[in-house]
Amino acid sequence: MVHVSLWKAPVAASPVHASVTLPGSKSITNRALILAALASGPSTITGALRSRDTDLMIDALRTLGVRIDGDATTLRVTPGTLGSAAVDCGLAGTVMRFLPPLAALSDGTVEFDGDEQARTRPLNTILDALRGLGVDIDGDGLPFTVNGHGKVSGGVVTIDASGSSQFVSGLLLSAARFDDGITVRHEGRSVPSMPHIDMTVEMLREAGVRVLTPGDGGDPDTWRVSPGTVDAVDWVIEPDLSNATSFLAAAAVTGGSVSVPLWPARTTQPGDAIRGILTEMGAEVSLANSTLTVRGPRSLRGIDVDLHDIGELTPTVAALAALADGPSTLRGIAHLRGHETDRLAALRTEINNLGGAVTETDDGLHIEPRALHGGAWHSYADHRMATAGAILGLVVPGVEIEDIGTTAKTLPGFEALWETMLKPNGADQTGAPS
Repeated sequence: MVHVSLWKAPVAASPVHASVTLPGSKSITNRALILAALASGPSTITGALRSRDTDLMIDALRTLGVRIDGDATTLRVTPGTLGSAAVDCGLAGTVMRFLPPLAALSDGTVEFDGDEQARTRPLNTILDALRGLGVDIDGDGLPFTVNGHGKVSGGVVTIDASGSSQFVSGLLLSAARFDDGITVRHEGRSVPSMPHIDMTVEMLREAGVRVLTPGDGGDPDTWRVSPGTVDAVDWVIEPDLSNATSFLAAAAVTGGSVSVPLWPARTTQPGDAIRGILTEMGAEVSLANSTLTVRGPRSLRGIDVDLHDIGELTPTVAALAALADGPSTLRGIAHLRGHETDRLAALRTEINNLGGAVTETDDGLHIEPRALHGGAWHSYADHRMATAGAILGLVVPGVEIEDIGTTAKTLPGFEALWETMLKPNGADQTGAPS
């Protein structure tokens, strides 16, 4: 019988008062690594996140022939000749969806596989798109093999990206190195998590790549990357705002205050949207001198919110809603059924197991206020499920989280940082991995 470890989520004995410095954004780090691997010369990445997802990307690129020096948060990336490799995707969507287009440029066979849970994640959209561009691929999901021939013709491809914005980003990131670039046309329901595509476009342009988007007067639901050089860039990575949301939620649910320094004044990260959500739920939110501070209310208000573009915030918002004094409806997030786990079913099951009243809708969750009690909280190998349980555990005694270590996917050392936040002098603590 397999022993499953349970982490006793610490209860906040009083309102939380802390300042928490978070490490770099996973989304920006992995995009920067891809662009640096394709660049015309060496690039430096400063403030890189070092976590399971980013280390999987680093290991994969090294295996493909890219030189990456540095073991901490400063990395020197030198492009090399891409060859045969075996890539471990783990559970990282950015690895399994961003690397196949780059692997298609290799002169060799690149085999992809990952964790058992990853084998159910949808990949046929990007693999079929690459096949449409002339790439030789065996398989429709993990495990699969890209048979590279050193070049990709590129051209026009039509996909249904309603399952994940990563399908669009993955094609765009490597497309400047395709002979004819790429035109990606989306047909289907609306694309979720559009801020992540905006992030991709902004970083491509910073690397000197010409990109035409629907917002530039191009065709609706169409993105065009022109062929050309990817410039070497010295990237400075922003803090991970989505990881920050759990700590800001701690202030909201305990009536305390939490500050996160180095919050960017302008960003494409979806996590920035937590400011408006917390304000609507009754918290006081202020941004001054690059520090975001959240002060919690006496009680949280319920919320009716469309999270379609910011679906990764759903576990945090669901935890907040489960502790609010009125009902909440979270909409626009049917695509979360295809994430690390079926996040809608997982949130419904786990909150209800603690005495909550959550029902699934066609595209989201409806959450009624209920008095919660302690119990086991399953993480489903999903980092954001684990942190949602930690939020609830701040005010619900007896919450025990299964596999809290899954938070290392994007935030190594989460447990220690969380517990330090609760100490009387929890200010000026850093979340940078050692």
